[in-house]
Amino acid sequence: MIKGDETDPKGLIREAYRIEGITEGECRSIFLDWALSLPDGTDSRALITPLLARYDLPDHPMSKVLRDGQAAASHPKRRGGWRSRERPEG
Repeated sequence: MIKGDETDPKGLIREAYRIEGITEGECRSIFLDWALSLPDGTDSRALITPLLARYDLPDHPMSKVLRDGQAAASHPKRRGGWRSRERPEG
């Protein structure tokens, strides 16, 4: 098993940068695995910032995926549901 650190416990992001010819789709899959492996309540955006500082290669697809993940985490979307629907007065 690959050992990482607190920002990349399984070393998934590190390994993605080492794979020659990796595609953006493969990077998205690795990113999802990384995000799902984080402990509950972990702020992924707080972890993405140091990962980008460490590995950011402008033309690497993982850099794009990390930046996209950081932007998505900083702008949460309203999920809706029954509480957001108007209730009939009555």
